[in-house]
Amino acid sequence: MMTDTKRKSGLGRGLSALLDDIAAPPTATAPGVVRLPVADIVPNPGQPRRQFDETAMAELVASVKAHGVLQPILVRPHEGRHQIIAGERRWRAAQAAGLHEIPVVLRRLDDRQVSEIALIENIQRADLNAIEEARGYQKLIADFGHTQAALAEIVGKSRSHVTNLLRLLDLPATVQTLVESGALSMGHARALVGVANAEALAERAVKQGLSVRALEALVAGGKAKPKSNRTAPTPAANDPNSDALEEQLAEALGMPVALQVAPGASSGSLTIRFADLDQLDMLCSKLGVA
Repeated sequence: MMTDTKRKSGLGRGLSALLDDIAAPPTATAPGVVRLPVADIVPNPGQPRRQFDETAMAELVASVKAHGVLQPILVRPHEGRHQIIAGERRWRAAQAAGLHEIPVVLRRLDDRQVSEIALIENIQRADLNAIEEARGYQKLIADFGHTQAALAEIVGKSRSHVTNLLRLLDLPATVQTLVESGALSMGHARALVGVANAEALAERAVKQGLSVRALEALVAGGKAKPKSNRTAPTPAANDPNSDALEEQLAEALGMPVALQVAPGASSGSLTIRFADLDQLDMLCSKLGVA
């Protein structure tokens, strides 16, 4: 297990400065920026993102054709060429637009720094789906020995968020694919972790358009109902503030939460569902229960 001192020395101002480079406004002609042939640049095989939205890419290609690549991508020398650290979408768009050269910022970084930056940059831009993010965490743990607590600090997320995402990798491959494609949300996927018939339930959730709550009820053995086209109000429905609080509680605890507050009432119920005894122990620890 790495110490805090080692972890900070691996990140520190160096990583902060690089992330500042990524987030900087367009500076294609600024000092330190050079132009490299598009053909001399290669993608990073460890890039956590695997899905590229076709519509968004088409819009980016159109912009690059009209204005060029305005913000440099970040690269490093690697095996006689230059490997992308951040900015693969812009590089792909430049290829599609038929550009021969693009602006880059050149940095000499080791594999750990590259993996960390690629993951953080995508997370900060909300470019990763839940499965891609989880695989990024898994790679950092496997390749560089990061603990879950260290990862949470690196990416600016709660430890429970990291733990929950890593648990999604225990889902069957077909369910993970549904999450990657956007057919299922992270909430749906989290409800299916550790469930024996997860694949069948996932398919049913997609076909019937089940909400996360409906799927959780189905997993718990209740009767789930598909979405209805009728707009009649449900008497016991939570207001938006209660729904938002429910999501925050689920994120903080790392477990599915159901908050029920009747309209106009000051009382209600809070249900927390744990998948196994490890989660129950974690919940007891959070609540200060020995």
